[in-house]
Amino acid sequence: MTLLILGIESSCDETGVALVETRADGQVPALLSHALHSQIEMHQAYGGVVPELASRDHIRRVLPLATQVLGESGKSLADVDVVAYTRGPGLAGALLVGAGVACALGASLGKPVLGVHHLEGHLLSPFLSADPPEFPFVALLVSGGHTQLMRVDGVGRYEILGETIDDAAGEAFDKSAKLMGLGYPGGPALSKLAEQGDATAFKLPRPLLHSGDLDFSFAGLKTAVLTQAKKLGDDLEVRKADLAASTEAAIVEVLVKKTLAALKQTGMKRVVVAGGVGANRHLRKHLNEACAKNKVRVHYPELHLCTDNGAMIAMAAAMRLESGQQQASTEYAFDVKPRWPLDSIAPVVA
Repeated sequence: MTLLILGIESSCDETGVALVETRADGQVPALLSHALHSQIEMHQAYGGVVPELASRDHIRRVLPLATQVLGESGKSLADVDVVAYTRGPGLAGALLVGAGVACALGASLGKPVLGVHHLEGHLLSPFLSADPPEFPFVALLVSGGHTQLMRVDGVGRYEILGETIDDAAGEAFDKSAKLMGLGYPGGPALSKLAEQGDATAFKLPRPLLHSGDLDFSFAGLKTAVLTQAKKLGDDLEVRKADLAASTEAAIVEVLVKKTLAALKQTGMKRVVVAGGVGANRHLRKHLNEACAKNKVRVHYPELHLCTDNGAMIAMAAAMRLESGQQQASTEYAFDVKPRWPLDSIAPVVA
């Protein structure tokens, strides 16, 4: 028996809708279609995400995107077996839009609904790629709000090995970019500028690189970037590419070395990288080289699925249902969890 799952993502500044279908032969569920609307242009004038505007835009976008996805896949609402949505973490108002639409659709169709953890969606998104991973593996979950290393033994079987104690890697990219006067979103702008710079131009700190544990800290790096920018003064404009490249190099070195340490600690030979920063070319290049030397397989989501999207929510729902970790429900009352630790959705693996 196969299931057709409609997934809705609305946790922050992207509205995503997708259709994923499970397979009777036990293979990885298949992505039939997906559509995504980014609010970047709307938020650029404010230099960051405005929660109220984000929520209102999700309201406008989600149903037209659902119509688009159904049309492209040749399916109808009547064909949908489960409606999945992002329950958290994220912006409360934005989450409520997706949850409300999903539960209303489920109730109108008489079909069950399922709330999905946003980070689990990212974590399982590489299963949507042409080269899906196999369990178990070490996961580097690296995005604007989260930087974590995890041991993943199966769906819902997660152990956090290390995480950031302050700014996440994505925050370090965005805040450093803002200090340099780059546009929003800062991370991609900094990475693009870094391509023209010298990564060895400035000696920036690599926080917790030799801490002996797997935790991260990027707040000190942001402070060092601010200090260096002030030192440059009027010369910042001509040295900006060098500072961007040096900043990116510092972040990437920490991510790569901590990931290798996690692989050594667990004895695993497979790593999955997920989250928006996983699209960073410099990170992929250096992690690929390091993993090749250590005979480790590395997996990423497809580039267009690194950001928040409905496909990862539908996939996570499909894999939870197939593994028996969760059942969809016809209880249409809903709540959302703006703060929701990933390891709280299932017992921590010992």
